[in-house]
Amino acid sequence: MNSKQLTVFHEVMRCGSFSEAARNLNRTQPAISAMVANLEQELGYKLFIRRSGQLLPVPEAHYLFAETQDIMDRMRTVEMNMKRVGELEQGQLRMVSMPGPSVVLIPRLIARFASTRTGLNIALLTRSSAQVRHLIATQQFDVGLADWSDEDIPDNGLLTHDRVTLNCVCALPAGDPLAARPVIAPQDLRERDLAALYPGHVTYRLTSQAFAQAGVPFHPRFETQYFYPLLSFVETGLACAVVDQLTAESYRLAHPEHPQVVFRPFAPVVPFSVAIVTPMHRPLSRISQAFAATLKRELESYVTPAAT
Repeated sequence: MNSKQLTVFHEVMRCGSFSEAARNLNRTQPAISAMVANLEQELGYKLFIRRSGQLLPVPEAHYLFAETQDIMDRMRTVEMNMKRVGELEQGQLRMVSMPGPSVVLIPRLIARFASTRTGLNIALLTRSSAQVRHLIATQQFDVGLADWSDEDIPDNGLLTHDRVTLNCVCALPAGDPLAARPVIAPQDLRERDLAALYPGHVTYRLTSQAFAQAGVPFHPRFETQYFYPLLSFVETGLACAVVDQLTAESYRLAHPEHPQVVFRPFAPVVPFSVAIVTPMHRPLSRISQAFAATLKRELESYVTPAAT
């Protein structure tokens, strides 16, 4: 007994005739009759008899119909769901992101992506970039977003990455006179207290080099592990900070009115690379591929020309 036989049997039971079942299933009547005959042969008894020109199901046919109704319902549900999966309307997506974008930017992007996909379930986890890369490399998540530096990250052959390089910006208190300038340089920050990432991060090194080349001391008063907490020191007027573009965009989204921090281009360029990372040894679902492409377009929309 197979699914094709059950489909034909249920249609015959529903219609009460081989000819009508054949029309509904786009099959020939002999093909329908042969399918029912094969099912009867496997069972060892007749399911239908003819009396006065009518096709009548025997009691065993009614029993089989009732017993397999749930199976047929589940098959129809699976078929419908798989079609929705193919049309990118249904499925599951597990994403892990570095902290800054996961505050506002990524949830907003997920909300837009899911708004027309009512059958889509999405899980978002926030971890450090190193943990993001580890979770993707161990094939535990579908899509990850992490910062990326070729010099710091060995190729372990366990994940793939699609990198986007953005230019860092300078975060200033909203009332700071420097906010009137179109571009901020290290010389402009000579008399300002600074906030920065911890010294081991590539952005710290690049920012320090930019200050050194300009002959400006770089001794941050505040240091944090992630970009977003730096903005608390900027909001209170205690410091200025060179931060990544995604953190700036997350702050703008979170504070659409009366923001206490403003962002200006910083020169010389301090590049900050992020990567969409995916498992190397686990093929992505269609919905994961679609989301990764959406995320790539979002990241590329923040690419700006170098300030001079």
